[in-house]
Amino acid sequence: MFDAIEFLKTLSSEPGVYRMLDKDDHVIYVGKAKNLKKRVSSYFRANIPESKTRALVKNIHQIEVTLTNTETEALLLENNLIKQYMPRYNILLRDDKSYPYILVTEHRHPRIAFY
Repeated sequence: MFDAIEFLKTLSSEPGVYRMLDKDDHVIYVGKAKNLKKRVSSYFRANIPESKTRALVKNIHQIEVTLTNTETEALLLENNLIKQYMPRYNILLRDDKSYPYILVTEHRHPRIAFY
């Protein structure tokens, strides 16, 4: 069984992408976070209301992490990994019918938007 407490002790608070693997080392979920420790720890709260999330957590055997320099970099990596692994618990971004894109505005102080 996955030892979430020990794993979370070593997890960085930096931005990045996490991959949850089952007992057969299949990627079952890919997620991104501005703060990996905060986001990943949210899966291991005492009472998780969503049955889908409870099922996901029951199947976690290992979590792999990739640190990124920015949240935007994590977003792009997450998108690519979901397309690569097609994890069963990811539903957004999985099919190739629509492509997310990033818009950088031409304002004096450019803004970045994800669509």
